[in-house]
Amino acid sequence: MDEEKIKQKYEIKIYKELPSTHLYIKENQKNLKNYTIIIADRQTAGIGTHGRSWYTGSGENIAMSILYKPNCSIEKLKNLTLDIAKCIQEAIKELYNIDLTIKYPNDLLLNDKKICGILTEINTISGKINYLIISLGFNVNEMGFDDETIKIATSLKKEYNKNFDRKEIILKIIESITEHI
Repeated sequence: MDEEKIKQKYEIKIYKELPSTHLYIKENQKNLKNYTIIIADRQTAGIGTHGRSWYTGSGENIAMSILYKPNCSIEKLKNLTLDIAKCIQEAIKELYNIDLTIKYPNDLLLNDKKICGILTEINTISGKINYLIISLGFNVNEMGFDDETIKIATSLKKEYNKNFDRKEIILKIIESITEHI
């Protein structure tokens, strides 16, 4: 995993707090370069699929979105969300030898509980891809699950009772996605 190589390809912007990394890119995509990555230590209004919310505790989890402006047909992106899930699954396996299960099409589970959610959005104009946003939320060191969430969600720290390196995970996920998109 070569951090400098990643920084050469991607423009990475890190914020202490944003309402949503996904919405930030969507609202600012015209002023952002291809391969811009937005990371927030905390999201106040993170979004998931079907308009659901995604909680991101301060500095505990990963809230990240990637802006990609591909020069390809929409058909080439047919299984994109599933491919990204496989990239994340591969990254965690390589880093920690932990097996995540994919819950088709956009979630990753650990011990039958949600640990990661993926949201992809493609914007097209006249059948041509204008831009693509790949967003993910990954529970790394979160321990503050409420009574309802604890039944359906987990984190690496909750399952393994130790802290994990967010930066290491972010770089590995970016590296894995880079090889596939």
